[in-house]
Amino acid sequence: MNYATIYHKRENITENRNLYDAYNSKKQYLCIKIKQKETITKEEINKMTKKIKFTKMHGAGNDYIYVNTQAYPIEDPAKAAILWSAYHTGIGSDGLVLIGKSEVADFSMRIFNADGSEAMMCGNASRCIGKYVYDNRLTDKEEVTLETLSGIKILKLHIKDGKVEEVTVDMGTPLLNNPKQIATQSGGMIAECIATDEKEYEGTFVCMGNPHLVIFVNDIKSVTLPAVGPKLEHHPLFPERVNVEFAQILPDGTLRMRVWERGSGITMACGTGACATAVAASLNGKSGRQSVIRMDGGDLRIHWDERDGHVYMTGPATKVFEGEIEMEQ
Repeated sequence: MNYATIYHKRENITENRNLYDAYNSKKQYLCIKIKQKETITKEEINKMTKKIKFTKMHGAGNDYIYVNTQAYPIEDPAKAAILWSAYHTGIGSDGLVLIGKSEVADFSMRIFNADGSEAMMCGNASRCIGKYVYDNRLTDKEEVTLETLSGIKILKLHIKDGKVEEVTVDMGTPLLNNPKQIATQSGGMIAECIATDEKEYEGTFVCMGNPHLVIFVNDIKSVTLPAVGPKLEHHPLFPERVNVEFAQILPDGTLRMRVWERGSGITMACGTGACATAVAASLNGKSGRQSVIRMDGGDLRIHWDERDGHVYMTGPATKVFEGEIEMEQ
């Protein structure tokens, strides 16, 4: 083999190596680009949405979406409440309830109505939180404290077969005068006239942390709640708006009540509204201090205790279903 042949072979080997190296480099480059593209796509997707686990629950038909914010924080709960509460395009509910940690109680509660406004208190939601935290093993206590915007509430859980069936909530002392919530000269109202553009009513104001106007009627079926509810909710006497309850005393002594909730409209039940109705009935001599409030979604038992002045509400709490929903970030 002469020198030229050896040189030619070495040249071929060198050329092949160069081609091989170029091929590997191109292959590595393509792999890197593909991986980068996959990574970018995943990051973009993750930045756009995240999955939130929720539980749909109701108390006497008053239904909310419940989220444990210790596991699933929500940055804009008002926006989420509006989107998720819609029955045709969302989950469907009267609002959104956030369960969180508290430095002064066992748990905390924040409530956002279907219109995104934040509520101070909800009796039905309080009962459902009692069931949620016990049934999901977040606590083993049968008496739970709950921090709300209207103070700390005490929940007594009634257990059956290892699950919460009913809850009694200490709703605290009702306020009959609150100038921040009602613009009358006395800062209150008991069986006084309140007028809309169409009709005059006799109303009683009761604050259960949130404001309520209770009106007693002879025939609750005659009340056109979708028409009169918004007018009374936005009445100029109530600077923070007001929840409106119409109630009728039934022959058996129970009270049939329908409610227009501020920020949500007609709901199947309202825990604070049931308490306000019971207090107003007692104040107006229409019932004693213990009463049964019958609402569209079910019954609640209310006791306005003469010894400590507190109102105690007892009723069911029901889990409907669990699910996941994507939320834009």
